[in-house]
Amino acid sequence: MAKHGFLDILDEVLAERFAYDYEINWDKRNHAVEVGFVLEAQNTAAVQTVDADGEVSSEDILFEDYVLFYNPAKSQFDKEDYLVTLPYEPKKGLSREFLVYFADFLNETVERGLDDLMDFLADQESEEFAIVWDTEAFENGRAALQETAFYSYPRY
Repeated sequence: MAKHGFLDILDEVLAERFAYDYEINWDKRNHAVEVGFVLEAQNTAAVQTVDADGEVSSEDILFEDYVLFYNPAKSQFDKEDYLVTLPYEPKKGLSREFLVYFADFLNETVERGLDDLMDFLADQESEEFAIVWDTEAFENGRAALQETAFYSYPRY
């Protein structure tokens, strides 16, 4: 039987505090946890967009992005594939306070991203859209956390 450690807490706080569709994927072999989320926007003006694969479309927008929690000593990944990558200490894990802060920060980031997406669709001159993770603001807020109980990386 698996002991899900911080996965249970992460799912709990995202369900409570994150206003968008999300999915948690636990990559046991890579010692990583991926959080994917989806933004949906109506493309009422039928603005032609080109996605990362070069596909052209003027249909409604489904924008998907990912965050990765990883073990600095064991996980392997391409940082460019993620909005942000966040290391965890293998034996210590992550605290509930950190995970609540993360969920709130992610929600605010995605909310700004949705606003930016709507602006992108409304502005014929815009050439590119991307969600931006403000690392400096995130780390400043993280430094102010009072962390108590920690939940380890899941075991199976």
